[in-house]
Amino acid sequence: MNELDTATHTPTDADPHTPTDTATHTPTDSDSAPQDHPRAGTGLPAGLSKASRLPWVWIVTVVSFLALTGSSGFRAVPGVMMDPLHMEFGWSHASIATAASVNMVLYGAVSPFAASWMEKYGIRPVVTTALLLIAVGSALPTFMSSPWQLTLYWGVLVGVGSGAVALAFVGTVTNRWFTRRRGLITGILTAGSTAGQLVFLPLLAWLVNHTNWRIASFTVAAAALAVVPLVMFFIREHPKDVGQRPFGEDPATSPKDDTTDTPEATRTAPEPEPEHNPLGVTGAFRVLLAAGRTRPFWMLFAGFAICGATTTGLVQTHFIPAAGDHMMPQTTAASLLAMAGLFDLVGTIASGWLTDRFNARVLLFVYYGLRGVSLLALPSLFARTATPSMLLFAIFYGLDWVATVPPTMALCQERYGSASAIIFGWLWTAHQVGAGAAAILAGTVRDQLGDYAMAWYGAGALCLLAAFLALAIGRNTTSPAPAALPHPKEAV
Repeated sequence: MNELDTATHTPTDADPHTPTDTATHTPTDSDSAPQDHPRAGTGLPAGLSKASRLPWVWIVTVVSFLALTGSSGFRAVPGVMMDPLHMEFGWSHASIATAASVNMVLYGAVSPFAASWMEKYGIRPVVTTALLLIAVGSALPTFMSSPWQLTLYWGVLVGVGSGAVALAFVGTVTNRWFTRRRGLITGILTAGSTAGQLVFLPLLAWLVNHTNWRIASFTVAAAALAVVPLVMFFIREHPKDVGQRPFGEDPATSPKDDTTDTPEATRTAPEPEPEHNPLGVTGAFRVLLAAGRTRPFWMLFAGFAICGATTTGLVQTHFIPAAGDHMMPQTTAASLLAMAGLFDLVGTIASGWLTDRFNARVLLFVYYGLRGVSLLALPSLFARTATPSMLLFAIFYGLDWVATVPPTMALCQERYGSASAIIFGWLWTAHQVGAGAAAILAGTVRDQLGDYAMAWYGAGALCLLAAFLALAIGRNTTSPAPAALPHPKEAV
């Protein structure tokens, strides 16, 4: 049973309660209007669109992967541009990291509301708008002259855009299109959200060294724009829109049209949908307040904040400058991060596969514990070249980079049911708040102490704490839920 009571339900487009006259009509093959019975040969409830022969579940999955990849190009930007911006404008590492920090915080803060917007307005318009914001925010810094502009463009515009195409988007797609293999699909799509690092890091580092950082910034903008047509033409909102079922749904146990053979006079008209906040703010906070009454939410919240601090905030932002402190060329350091990104793809997909088969709490304990050990060892591995031990770190850390996402999302789906995408959006907020804090703190440590050693040690200790927080979540209960959770349609 879910951790929270999801019985509160508002009718949606999938609720087949629209009154129609079936008492005196015998359907024929020539009927084109929907009837209150499953379509012959499809097993689909009345009111669904005509069944398409295209494998839309996989088309939507592939396009979602590409959208996540195209939108993640900016994730590689702060690391390769910190030193060039410092040298050209004379800005401190901390001030440049502040812009990246604002980006990270908004990247997370927008996520739960983006899940609500997708319920209200649809996936396609939300993701398209987000990609356009990323493109604009990546191109405008080429004309800036002061740090506040960097914060506005990198932090606000790209932060809001990338937050709308973040892991709440992954949760929305998996919830709508899959009932089986959710862990594996979560792993694949999450890998897409970090694949931009693998694709863009070496390219951006080369552009910065052989041209200038402005060309690299335009490249990120172009990548985001390139995905827009795919989203506009190939994303579909729900399986029912193309007359199909979620992958793995058993027709024998799926919801049936309960208006079949029911006299029109006895049918209940659909209840009016609640008045929606156009920005989806109220509903998302209602979900947060309900989830906040449960212990697992706060264990996941704290653990995911540490996850963000020890990946996006610290390693992704500061690894290249830290390697530069040890005279390692920027292209070499970027290649090491790209290698980590390559193994991140493998590790995240493998984590999704494992999540479908093993206890998610135990997986989180192992992932956080191993990450903590690797970060504690990192300060002693830096050198002028990519030594075998540093290569081993890149492989090991890459396998573990976002392997935490599939088990975390699985725990959300297990405990919070249909509202899990919004719940995970709030966890992603925690992830990015932790990332933003770590980006600033690590930059401050570097400015004050002259190196990053204490930042790596502190991150390692936090990961060990997160490992035990995962075990503290406790087993799922089968007792009645302590609080009522709004249905996702009410959270928009």
